[in-house]
Amino acid sequence: MEHVRKPSALLRVVLVIAGLVMIALGLNVGLGGIRTLGLQVPGEFLQVTDAAIFASQDSHVRFLGGFWLGAGILMAAGSLWFERLQSLLIAICAMAFLGGAMRLSAHDPAILLGQSLLPSVVAELLGFPLLGVWISRQ
Repeated sequence: MEHVRKPSALLRVVLVIAGLVMIALGLNVGLGGIRTLGLQVPGEFLQVTDAAIFASQDSHVRFLGGFWLGAGILMAAGSLWFERLQSLLIAICAMAFLGGAMRLSAHDPAILLGQSLLPSVVAELLGFPLLGVWISRQ
């Protein structure tokens, strides 16, 4: 039987923090839709020109918020049930990286490197892969 190392206390704390951030962002979009609850961007930032299309797209965005909320719950739960969720935690890290990589399809480095997105881009393209490697080595 292969010995499974217990995750370090620091890794457990990082999993909880990452999970809580993901939960907050998931709730922000899941409950607020495209307009969000304002946890990241305050105020009105869009004008709806077609209510039916907006409602459809808003529903898709709320789904993605719920998906991110679920990923955050699992990430935080990984601090308690690491051995059971280790593979899933690595998959979540890979999915976060893929999400960050999809940002590059916008072809606008000025936006990606701006102060409003840079922390997210760095977390997604560097932080999550490093966290995935850390998780895999435990």
